[in-house]
Amino acid sequence: MAFPSNTESDELRELVEASALDAALIMAWRDLDDPEAGGSELHAHRVAERWAAAGLTVTSRTSSVPNAPILSTRSGYTAIRRDGRYSLFPRVVREGLFHRTPKHTGLVEVWNGMPMFSPLWFHGPRVVFIHHVHAEMWEMTLSKNLARFGNFIEQRAAPPLYRRSVIATDSASSRQEIHEMMHLPAERIHVVDIGVEERFCPGGEKTPNPHVVAVGRLVPVKQFDDLIRNLVEVKRQVPTLTASIIGEGSKRGELEALRDELGASDWITFLGKISDEELIGAYRSAWLVASTSAREGWGMTLTEAAACGTPALASDIAGHRDAVDDGVSGILVQDQQTFVLEMTSVLTDQRRREQLGKGSLARARRLSWDHTALELFKLLADQA
Repeated sequence: MAFPSNTESDELRELVEASALDAALIMAWRDLDDPEAGGSELHAHRVAERWAAAGLTVTSRTSSVPNAPILSTRSGYTAIRRDGRYSLFPRVVREGLFHRTPKHTGLVEVWNGMPMFSPLWFHGPRVVFIHHVHAEMWEMTLSKNLARFGNFIEQRAAPPLYRRSVIATDSASSRQEIHEMMHLPAERIHVVDIGVEERFCPGGEKTPNPHVVAVGRLVPVKQFDDLIRNLVEVKRQVPTLTASIIGEGSKRGELEALRDELGASDWITFLGKISDEELIGAYRSAWLVASTSAREGWGMTLTEAAACGTPALASDIAGHRDAVDDGVSGILVQDQQTFVLEMTSVLTDQRRREQLGKGSLARARRLSWDHTALELFKLLADQA
């Protein structure tokens, strides 16, 4: 796959040619085609396709995708999808210990809650990408004992093995949490901003009446139940309000039941997973994009919407603090009551909404996937 020539894509090609690397292996939990793929998987894909276009032989290794082949070629790189959600981790360690990695190959380990312990089995150029600390996410998705085990691995058992590793993360606020909660050396944690595709841009018209869009996996950590309750409260002050929730996940049935229970089925719509073109249209027509998530490494949906001229209202958490310029491209809030008050204010104040829309465009213009791919490769090439 070829990308338009620009300063950063040209620099990446030159850096690849000059480096001691001719291949890269990206180890991650889920593949882009996984039904529950989200921002982490899209991030790995955008980097992989740009590295491949720059001349690297890139392979992605993940868990299997239901009803999909083990081997797939996508955007110039190879995707190997094998093993179950949990069996992937011991299999990867075993493969690393007993199968020699070809020379001149760099590794990117995407540490998504549970690590793959790459310091034990890979001794070449290596970068570990941690989007965010999972912390309370373990208790949201697992039983009490498993949650305790996951939290122990993430914050106590694994970090000492990674103290000499080069760590990359999405944002300065995530960097701080990784340092404070996982006790990894701050000087070894590097911030590499998330990009925004050029196709996310202004266009079309806003809906005649107030419309809010929320995008993400329908899983506990995203706290869509809080968002639905907040929307219902705002509806009391903004009677013409409508909302769309975009995405799939294990909590969809429960969330739809909550919506129906609160009498909001005629104005809150679940759209499921939609095409990129439909997503861009949704961002462009919305008055606000909203997120009540408890944990994020960044806030990719917020910056995608920003590129379309739509401001954000989001929880004040690590990741969101870097994706949103508070008071300029959106509003960050610390509790649900303030969330309701601010949403009501923005939806009923056209001048404030337009100012935030201008700030959103300015924020998004500073972000590109070419820059992301270049900066991440620099970290890898420096070790080679």
